[in-house]
Amino acid sequence: MAVPYTFATATGSIPLSQLDTNFGTGITIGNTSVQLGSTITTINNTTLGNVTITSVGQAFPNGYLANSNVIVGTTTLTLGSTVTTLEGVTLGNVTIASGNVTITNVSVTTANVSGTANISNLVVISNGSFGGNVTIGGNVTASLGGTLTNVAVANTTVTNYTESVVAIGNSSTSKTISLTNGTVQTVTLTGNCTFTMPTATAGKSFILILSTGAGSFTSTFTSVKFPNNVSPTITTTASRWDILTFVADGTYWFGNFAQAYA
Repeated sequence: MAVPYTFATATGSIPLSQLDTNFGTGITIGNTSVQLGSTITTINNTTLGNVTITSVGQAFPNGYLANSNVIVGTTTLTLGSTVTTLEGVTLGNVTIASGNVTITNVSVTTANVSGTANISNLVVISNGSFGGNVTIGGNVTASLGGTLTNVAVANTTVTNYTESVVAIGNSSTSKTISLTNGTVQTVTLTGNCTFTMPTATAGKSFILILSTGAGSFTSTFTSVKFPNNVSPTITTTASRWDILTFVADGTYWFGNFAQAYA
């Protein structure tokens, strides 16, 4: 504030007109003129540094903030607003503890599901591993090479499928059959063999392709019911194949056979 008169060296009385001139000169803060003795409520074009605001009369509009938008993935979020879709987001080590999650039109390139999952409507899974119980209620495509374990599929039409074929080697005199790796199994008789069947899980079935090897070997199968209660006599000619099929009702295995493939 420019002071037109100097009072520090005054030796006599100061005319009132000079005081009025001095005290009537405003102070400029920012670009706002402040008159001594007056009251103002607005100061414009002012920069404040190291300021502590202990209370405010009203909330600041988001637009007054320098960073009023946050970008998550490729989605811009305005502070104070609500969004229901986030795009271009990669999540790692995420746990959804509760709530309903709907996934539609999703392509999953690598998935490991160890719990219980309900999947419906246009899910493409490649290189996936399902270790829990998966209920598939819609149209689901699982790429070859993926593994689906303990999957309940209802009202499903299968137009083409391939069963896993596993070679279980030479029989020796005893062989325990496991269906863990495949439901079409090949074995070569190298002795009179007793085959121990897997647990008769209801609805489970498998095929055993039995090579007669050098020939003249016998085979028996534990806990299997064959037609007319007669077990098959394995083809005695060398280098032939007998094919046995089995299906379980939950209590028994029921077997059938075709023999002497050359």
